[in-house]
Amino acid sequence: MANQTDYFNRIGYKPEYFIGDRVYGKFNGIPFVGTVGNDRVISLAGPEITVHLDLPIKVDTVVKQFIIVKHKDIKRLKTIE
Repeated sequence: MANQTDYFNRIGYKPEYFIGDRVYGKFNGIPFVGTVGNDRVISLAGPEITVHLDLPIKVDTVVKQFIIVKHKDIKRLKTIE
């Protein structure tokens, strides 16, 4: 009988981004640059990524320092020149 590690390695979610990866994108039409905190699946809504922002953004009346986005909303930041 297989152990739990083998089971979860076989059926578990494989992340596309890892802690510390630099990313950029748009959140509610506001451009941002930040660092990935976690690429996770919590519910049946699908995978999501927490992003710790380099600069805070103001959404409506709330200032956010980290956001939760979908994979389609961000891209990997290669270099800044």
